[in-house]
Amino acid sequence: MVEQPGRIMSGEMAEQPAVLRRILETGAPRIRETAQAIAARKPRFVLLTARGTSDNAALYAKYLLEIRLGLPCGLTSMSTTTAYGARPDLSDVLVITVSQSGGSPDLVASTRAARAAGAVTLAVTNNPDSALAAVSEYHIDIQAGPEKALPATKTYTASLLALYLFVEGLRGGDGTAAQVLPELAEQILARKAEIKQLAARYRFAERMVITSRGYGYPTAKEAALKLMETSYIPALSYSGADLLHGPLAMVDNISPVIAVVTAGKGGEALQPVLDRLRGRGADLFVIGPKAQVDAASAGFVLSMEGVAEELQPILEILPLQLLAYEVTIARGQDPDAPRALAKVTETH
Repeated sequence: MVEQPGRIMSGEMAEQPAVLRRILETGAPRIRETAQAIAARKPRFVLLTARGTSDNAALYAKYLLEIRLGLPCGLTSMSTTTAYGARPDLSDVLVITVSQSGGSPDLVASTRAARAAGAVTLAVTNNPDSALAAVSEYHIDIQAGPEKALPATKTYTASLLALYLFVEGLRGGDGTAAQVLPELAEQILARKAEIKQLAARYRFAERMVITSRGYGYPTAKEAALKLMETSYIPALSYSGADLLHGPLAMVDNISPVIAVVTAGKGGEALQPVLDRLRGRGADLFVIGPKAQVDAASAGFVLSMEGVAEELQPILEILPLQLLAYEVTIARGQDPDAPRALAKVTETH
């Protein structure tokens, strides 16, 4: 019997409300304890280390840490340690390594080197028995359960929620604002028919541009990655500000532009970009408030009333995961098994 293409990815996307609920019910207390222990160490700077989908989760954490805590952050260039042998002084620095599998050798090596250089090290993984968890001083289990499809979906949203709860723990919060997420995630995922219609519109796209600002920017990057690894459509992600600095010239009325419009300051900052895109006659697809969708060529309305801006990325990515899946199916491909990819990417 031939299995239906995309069956595994579809099932794992559907698990996300349950995963979010599990983290809130059973994972949150341990995450809070870890955050309190690290807060007592008073880190002066944070370095975030990751690859691929986890890199987009780390970027989300960077926004959280800088905005919610005022703590300066940077994204690690691992080759400075693993290839060039650099040994910076990381005393009083918190190094957070995000990895679904916790198995990539460069992540393990750079974390081990960071700990030897004096850093407080935290691994955020879906595998508490991983090599990365073993070399890190602290570990957070995102509790997403086994993920078999090559495109990461539930481990991404689980990582976002775990990182949000961790940052809230650092600042003495309890993360109760996140309790609304599982039910809202169920409501969004139930709207698959809307996304299937949109996928028919974009199945023949030769390229896409995805843009956002603020907390929505990691969503834009993750959406681009999902589209590229499942449907093979070249998808370029830009901060709205960066899009205006040159790349806007490539925007035409043929290649779709997807705008992730977060309800809040990020969406407000994106408004001039949306105006410029409409002025160029772009095929503009909006994920966001109804007024913005109505002013675009197409879109998916997300009502975020009562959802804090910093939590919206956990919901914003869901219709974009569905879009990547449906576009891939419409193009006659199998999103469960993208060509040339492995579940654990062993970079050195």
